[in-house]
Amino acid sequence: MLEIVKAGGWVMFPIIVCSVMSAAIILERLWTLQEKRVLPRHLTKEVWEWVSSNQLNHEHLKTLHDSSPLGEILSVGLTNRHRNREIMKERIEDTGRHVVHDLERYLNPLGTIAAISPLLGLLGTVVGMVNVFEAITSQGVGNPAVLAGGISEALITTAAGLIVAIPSLIGYRYLRGRVESIVIRMEKEAITLVEALHRKRYLDALGQSDESAEP
Repeated sequence: MLEIVKAGGWVMFPIIVCSVMSAAIILERLWTLQEKRVLPRHLTKEVWEWVSSNQLNHEHLKTLHDSSPLGEILSVGLTNRHRNREIMKERIEDTGRHVVHDLERYLNPLGTIAAISPLLGLLGTVVGMVNVFEAITSQGVGNPAVLAGGISEALITTAAGLIVAIPSLIGYRYLRGRVESIVIRMEKEAITLVEALHRKRYLDALGQSDESAEP
């Protein structure tokens, strides 16, 4: 392996750096975007139990905010539950944008790696071919061994760039789709909570109770 890296020339160094960064980003995002970490099961139901039993307090809100991205969004909605519906939704949307930004962290660099890795491989190809022509100019074409170094450098860097780019692009597309799916589900949970809080406040104002207000 070391011989192959050496044969690829100096262009192999940035390609290797890109491969390490790509692997690190993909593994980190796969860990961070686990469903149990982002969208804990039954979280909305647990929050509603606090609300319906009038047990919601500052400690509950702080714990909810720090528990997960979904919990952060729900805690903002609950903090503004006594305001009108429009303000509550506006606060949730503002928080949601920050949460989405955190979920998409490192995805742009991953996409950049997927885009530039083939270009680095192409650069290595050009450098290798330049070395071939320099060898031809100085020593002619009578000695194939002289040309082999430049040709191998061109082929190795091209292959290395593609080897890094293909998994990086797959990881980028998959993680981008996962974030979009998570965002849709968080929006659904937040809207459900807002509607339930609105119905509960309306029924409380009428002095009635209705189990249908539960999300």
